[in-house]
Amino acid sequence: MDETKLLQSRIEDRIRQAQDGFYITNTDFLDLHQQSIARNTVKGASGLRCYFYGGYEDAERRILIIAPEAYGESLSDVLAMEEFLQVVHVEVNSSDRKLSHRDYLGSVLGLGIERRMVGDILVQDRSADLIVRSEIAPFLLQEYTSVGRAMIQTEVRTIEELQIPERRVKEIKDTIPSLRLDNLISTAFKVSRSDAASAIRSGIVSVDHQECTKIDQRIPEGAVLNLRGKGKAILQEIGGESKKGRIWVKILRYV
Repeated sequence: MDETKLLQSRIEDRIRQAQDGFYITNTDFLDLHQQSIARNTVKGASGLRCYFYGGYEDAERRILIIAPEAYGESLSDVLAMEEFLQVVHVEVNSSDRKLSHRDYLGSVLGLGIERRMVGDILVQDRSADLIVRSEIAPFLLQEYTSVGRAMIQTEVRTIEELQIPERRVKEIKDTIPSLRLDNLISTAFKVSRSDAASAIRSGIVSVDHQECTKIDQRIPEGAVLNLRGKGKAILQEIGGESKKGRIWVKILRYV
């Protein structure tokens, strides 16, 4: 069974559990491509409400929560009943360099933790917050003592204590031929249109946190664009046309 069918099977099993057992179920963390598969799998599931949740609004890696309709009308209602995620806060005692996302992730995976159990990792100068499934937080508190050669201290916190780093943004003003997705990805992330089109077709581009594989998708003002490995941007403003018929846009890219 390939990975797509395996994921679909697991989600269908969660749906049956929620329907037959009348209780809340959830998946492990899903990347953007997996979220797209999950979104299609839960379509039409009767008597249920489904939510993607990663601990904060802009989370990229998120779990899927499946709850009977009687458990509430919003994600907030469901979160009040169960603690799905926790934060492992890491303080670096000493290091000769700033630790990166890769450093933190690699050290956690080195403990035998599977990637599906770890969500976004928010890195600051001398610390980081790792969003994790609640069941592995006690293990990390005990066993997670170093990142490479750097010694660390860990503390388990609630998701409400998550520290979201201040994001720096770069303002991009440019003209594009049209509001097609490939044009905007090319402009926002400084890649060629052919590379943008290739990235879109390969499934590593998302619009408003949903995978989009249509290169000619028209993008509205305010849309959030993600290109895996390059980051996130927002189409902040769509202006008028230039004398050559090109469209003025203002994009905010997170750097």
